[in-house]
Order: sequence, then structure tokens, then C-alpha cells
Amino acid sequence: MTVMLDTSARLLRLLSLLQARRDWTGPALAERLGVSTRTVRNDMERLRNLGYPVHATPGVAGGYRLGAGAQLPPLLLDDEEAVAVAVGLRTAAGGTVTGIGETSVRALTKLEQVLPARLRHRVNALHTATVPIPGGGPTVDAEVLTTLAAVCRDRERLRFDYTTHDGTAITRTVEPHRLAQARGRWYLVAYDIDKDDWRTFRVDRLHPKIPTGPRFTPREPPGGDLAAYVAGKLGTATWRFRATVRVFAPPDELVPRLPPGIELLESSAHECVVAVGSDTPQMLAVYIGLLDADFEVTGPPELLAQFEILAARYARATRMTP
Repeated sequence: MTVMLDTSARLLRLLSLLQARRDWTGPALAERLGVSTRTVRNDMERLRNLGYPVHATPGVAGGYRLGAGAQLPPLLLDDEEAVAVAVGLRTAAGGTVTGIGETSVRALTKLEQVLPARLRHRVNALHTATVPIPGGGPTVDAEVLTTLAAVCRDRERLRFDYTTHDGTAITRTVEPHRLAQARGRWYLVAYDIDKDDWRTFRVDRLHPKIPTGPRFTPREPPGGDLAAYVAGKLGTATWRFRATVRVFAPPDELVPRLPPGIELLESSAHECVVAVGSDTPQMLAVYIGLLDADFEVTGPPELLAQFEILAARYARATRMTP
């Protein structure tokens, strides 16, 4: 009886490992489980007899992979994973993914039915303390999102049709790296093979071409910090009005005042040239003034006119009496 219980517990742990990572070698699994590779092979056969589609690749570079079967096998989640899935389903029920709301509610109902009381309390506490604010951004197709997540995970090249911000239809071939969600929108961060550079694409403008391409070796993310890269790209991509400004301040003083995505075009010990932008000349003029340094602007004319308006307004303000 004890041996049977030990075997069952080991099979559950083995199944959890197979679900946590795409590929495993026999020695790696044996080390994790504290058994021999022969025992691992026997356990794999037991899982197959239970209906789990375990694939094995022979050879030095071979290993094991849990494949997709005709039916979804039971998933094993630890406490933190279960809470994360429940929170994610509740968020998805009112989120930005098209057609997933009702499905998320059904899945959440099944999950909460089997959650231990201590975990259900954590999920309910978070739900009660959170006020959802509906966003007005575009929604994305759930199938497109899962396709992109799969190619990011499997490191497969992807071709897709894309509509740029001005309505131009283009086709791109990329090495997908990560999905990012910000400001109510989904973005794909990928290395653009055609442009030989990193790019960020809005998922709601993207239509993948199936089947996907060959696998690739992942590159180092730009700047080593993907979050900062995405924040910078989103900060500058929405600019409708742009200008170049010479600021009379040393780089070590000016750079901390600049938002993510703004880079120095030129710099010396006492001044910097930066490319800045905003939605309107009015907003840009106010922003430049907030840099708290003297500056020089040579154009465009709309920005120069706005500075004249602000200069006259501030002059009038200084002449006012209490």
C-alpha cells in the first residue's frame, strides 16, 4: 500500500513537472524526483496508460514532452498558481479580449468550486477590494492572442499582415519575444527581420499567417530591460507634434527629468539636444518649460508661436497686483 501511494505521489509530481516546462531530459527529471532514469521511463509509461500523451525523443539531445491529446488532461496547480489563474479569469471576464468573457466566467466557476477555503478567501478579498474601470481601448481576438503567446513560448518565426497607424497594409516577418499589455492595449515585442531591429506591434492591428516559421535562437532584449523599452516606445509612438530643443543643462542633471523613451541627440558638458513631442504645441511648450532650464527652440513655427503666447501671458501675470 505504501509503495502504491509513493508511486501515485511521484506520478502527480512528474505530471506537474511536465506541465511546467515544454521539454525535459530523463536525467533532469530523475534528479528532480530522486529516482533513476529507468524509474522515469516506467512512470512515463504509466502516464501513457492513464491517457496522457507523453512523447519521447531518443538520443543524447532527446527527452520527454507532454503533448496535446484529444481531451484536456487534468492540470496540477500549486497554491500561488491557482490564485493567479482565478484572478486572471476574473480580470478576463471584463477585459479587452474579444469573446472570452463568458468562457472565463465558466472556467472561474469550475476553479472556485474546488479551491480550498484559504485560497478562495484570498481571491474573494482581492476581488472585493478592486474597483474595475472599463477601458475604451480596442479589443483583441483571443485566438490571435494565444497564437502569439505560443510562438513566443516556442521561439518560432512569425509572418503577419499589419495595419500601420496611418492605415497602410504591410507584411512583416519577425522573431516574437514577448506580449505586453499597457494602456488598455496588447502589444507584441519582436525582432523585425525585414528592418533588422526591434519593433513593437499593436495586436489589434495584427493578423498572423499560419503555419508559423522555423524555430530561432532568442536574442537579448533591447537595452536588457524589456519593460523600459516598451514604456519608451509607447511614450514616443503617440506623439503627434515633434520638435528638437537645445537645453542648456549638463546631461547628468537633464536626463533624470526626461520621461522614458527620450534620448539625447547631442550632449556636452553644459548643454544637450533632445527630440521631444506631444499631442499639441500647447502641451509641448508647457512640458519644455517644466525641464527647469534655459533652452533654445528654432521651430516649428507653431511651437514658436505658442512660446510667444506663454511669454505674454506670464508677463501679464507678473504685472498683476494682489
